[in-house]
Amino acid sequence: METLKGEHIYLRALEPEDLNYIHAIENDEHLWELSNTQTPYSRYILEQYLENSHRDIYEVKQLRLVISTYQHQAIGLIDLFDFDFKNNHAGVGILIQETQNRQQGYGKEALQLLINYSFNQLNLHQLYCNITEDNQASLNLFKNQGFEIVGVKKDWLFSNNKYKNEYFLQLINN
Repeated sequence: METLKGEHIYLRALEPEDLNYIHAIENDEHLWELSNTQTPYSRYILEQYLENSHRDIYEVKQLRLVISTYQHQAIGLIDLFDFDFKNNHAGVGILIQETQNRQQGYGKEALQLLINYSFNQLNLHQLYCNITEDNQASLNLFKNQGFEIVGVKKDWLFSNNKYKNEYFLQLINN
């Protein structure tokens, strides 16, 4: 689908050969705060997840796509989650795995592709995300794509022995 192809990256469906990549991401404790994960995932559970990843977004209420370079290197993941087709909105999550691939424009391009796909193919009215107050890179990414901070959840997450606020951002398709 051309709507998922950008200048430097493209978004693609999960494949069985992504098992090791997904396993590495889901079991990296440094990333657990981003997904509110508390426990590791087994290869068995992730294999089942991959086997069911073909299911329709209207059925499973989630769409996870791999951010890939044109050299076919997976560099991250971008998700639509809590897909609500009655109210036409979904949450967005994005992760660029390796530090050297961050701040290169890949996240911006992936988010632009997903926004376009969400509004023009899925006919969503709005997208939202939740970002901790100390994740300035993600705040900048989403705000630069038109997301607005519309609320703050005080002391929402407990991490490294302290509570953190989490911002709620929305992008409404007018």
